[in-house]
Amino acid sequence: MRLDPRHLRAATRHLRRVDPVLAALITRVGPCRFAADRRGTPYSALVESILYQQITGKAAAAIHGRLTALVGRVHPRPQDVAALSDAQLRGVGLSRQKVAYLRDLTARVQDGLPLGRLSRLSDEAVILALTQVKGIGRWTAEMFLMFRLGRPDVLPADDYGIRKAMQRAYRRRGLPKAPWMRKIAEPWRPYRTVACWYLWRSVDAGKA
Repeated sequence: MRLDPRHLRAATRHLRRVDPVLAALITRVGPCRFAADRRGTPYSALVESILYQQITGKAAAAIHGRLTALVGRVHPRPQDVAALSDAQLRGVGLSRQKVAYLRDLTARVQDGLPLGRLSRLSDEAVILALTQVKGIGRWTAEMFLMFRLGRPDVLPADDYGIRKAMQRAYRRRGLPKAPWMRKIAEPWRPYRTVACWYLWRSVDAGKA
C-alpha cells in the first residue's frame, strides 16, 4: 500500500478514532499533505541522505548543488561518483567520513546491492539491506522507507523530532524512550507514518 490521497484520508479518520491526542493535533494541523519524493533514483536519494547527515539543510543543499554541478546531472549515478577523486569530493565540501560513506555506497551498488528491488521488500528487509552500507543507520533507512518508498507504517523511534513532539503532545516530563513510544503507537497501525507526519508538523506549528 502506498499513501495516495485516498489512503491519507483513511489514515486520518483511523488516527482520529484511536487516539484523542492525535485527534487534537490533526484538528490543529489540518489535512495531511504527506507525499513521497520519487524524483531521481534510489541511489541518488541515498547520496542526498548522506550529504544531509549532521549538518544544516542550507549547508547540505549547497554541497549537493556543487556535487551535481561537478557531475553534470541533477541525480548522480554510481558511475559518476566513482569517477571522481577523493580530492574532488572533498572540494565540494564533503568531510573525509562522508567521502568514505559515498565510496562504500557506490561500491556496493556497483557490486549488486539491489536498490531497484527495494520497493518489493518488507520494511525490515529494506532496513537490513541499507544498513549494510557505511554511514546508513536505521534512522536513514526509515527515512528512505517513509519519504522515498512511501511506506505507511513506519515509526522512527530514534528521531529527535518525533520524541520531542510526543513529549509535548502526551505531556511527558522528559523525552520518551522507544519502548513507551512503540506502545503508544501500536493503535496507530497501519498508519504510523501519517501519525509521525502530524507529530513533526505539530512541532513546526508550535514554532510559528
